[in-house]
Order: sequence, then structure tokens, then C-alpha cells
Amino acid sequence: MNLRAAASFLSLLLCSLLAACASGGGSLADAPPAQSANAVDAYLIGVDDIVQVSVWRNPELGITVPVRPDGMISVPLVGDVAAAGLTPQDVAADLQEKLAAYVRDPQVAVILTDLRSHEYLSRVRVTGAVQQPVSIPYRQGMTVLDAVLEAGGITEFAAPGRSNLHRKTSNGAQAHGVRLDLILERGDLATNYPVAPGDVITVPERTF
Repeated sequence: MNLRAAASFLSLLLCSLLAACASGGGSLADAPPAQSANAVDAYLIGVDDIVQVSVWRNPELGITVPVRPDGMISVPLVGDVAAAGLTPQDVAADLQEKLAAYVRDPQVAVILTDLRSHEYLSRVRVTGAVQQPVSIPYRQGMTVLDAVLEAGGITEFAAPGRSNLHRKTSNGAQAHGVRLDLILERGDLATNYPVAPGDVITVPERTF
């Protein structure tokens, strides 16, 4: 490949990449923070989730149990241990500390085998001036527009330009403005953000 052909190829590749970026929903600069690659590690155990506890070289201490309604699990030797609202790593660290009184240098692993509470926690909710406020299961690739359409669209009393996407983060709840009017009327997808599990989209009513 000569120099001119190589330059043409690189130019074509750059244009293709830019076009692909432009076609997606939402602006990368203004979009809400995406979930991290460690989202699974940061998952908080919920009631009814099934957890598997393994203790290295002590298979008799291993259990697979559901999290009880009080948020606890029962573990041999140590009894009840809090699990709901904690990460698997948190529970494993707590068990290691408690088992140290009975087992020499315990190495504990806690694995989620069935995320039964995840169905509720991962839902996306649309409220306010929409045809039918909904709570829908999160799907990979879902955007604000997808969720609003699931709610039947907006009502005649809506003020779509003042819509918001609410998201819980490690720094607390955050609200991101959504120009739903531009999305619906002009096809402007700059604020058609990808949604994440637990997001709430609110569409206010007009003030007359």
C-alpha cells in the first residue's frame, strides 16, 4: 500500500468512527456517569438473594442459603451474620474476622448464585406527565426515549423540556436534565442518555 492509499484509508476510517459516535444517543461529555466495570463487584446483596459461602480447606463450613427477610444468613460456628445491604466482599471480610476465633487463617469466599432481589433493584421507572407511569425491567442498551415510549409517551400537559434523569451514585443522588422536547420533536439525541438500573425519569407538568 503506497503512502497516498494509506492516508486515504486512515481518513476513511476516522470519518467512519466519527459517524458512529454521532449516531449514538447522548453526548459523551454531558452524559451521566456510566456504570463502572466493577458494577457486579459493587452489587449490594438483597433479601432472597442466594449466597454461597466457602471456607478454604474447611468444606464442612460451606453453605448455600437465601438471605432471610431480616437481612441475615446463618453460618456454621459463627451463627447469624448480616448480608443484606452489603457487598459479597464485605460479608466475606466479616466472616473471616469472626471465623478467626475457630479456624486458623480462614480464607472465605462469598458468591452470589441467584440474584433474586435484582429484578426489583434493576428496574427503570418513568413518572410524571406520561400516559402511563411505569416500572420496567432494565435492558442493556435502553435509553431515556425507550423508557418514555414504554410509558406510552408524554401527555398534553407535559413540560418535556424540563425532564430529568435521576440516578443514585456513590456520591449520592444526581439529576441530569433531559430535553425530551428536542428528542421527540427534532430527533435531537444529545440528551437521550443510556439508562442504568435503578434510574428514575421524571416528566413534569406545564405551569399555566
